[in-house]
Amino acid sequence: MPNSNRYYQPTNSKDAMRKIQKLFNQYCQAPLTNELLQYHFKLLNQVKTNVLPIAKTENVPERIQAAQSIIEIMEKWLSLRLAGKDYHGKMQHFHFVSDRDVLHYKRHEIKVKSNHNFRSSRH
Repeated sequence: MPNSNRYYQPTNSKDAMRKIQKLFNQYCQAPLTNELLQYHFKLLNQVKTNVLPIAKTENVPERIQAAQSIIEIMEKWLSLRLAGKDYHGKMQHFHFVSDRDVLHYKRHEIKVKSNHNFRSSRH
């Protein structure tokens, strides 16, 4: 019975949305192929047909909004990628987070003159 635990069984709608978010973030920057499109449609269909109705039966408004947000993000990703544009961002806490909104500091590390392996940073 090694195949009995092959498929992931979420406990509730939030657990399922976390898993779909994780899977989406793994492939959202990948090159567009037919297999990727089929996989994306499969995940999008899972959210629409399974996760959203379960979220509605759980009667938690935040989960219903999160499921609808996931659907919007995944449809936007599809339209951008089919138009040949890049997708700059990822899904975090069931919302879109742009890569361009994150601050990046240039850091210059210098080795402190001693016998230790300490480093100091100059921002």
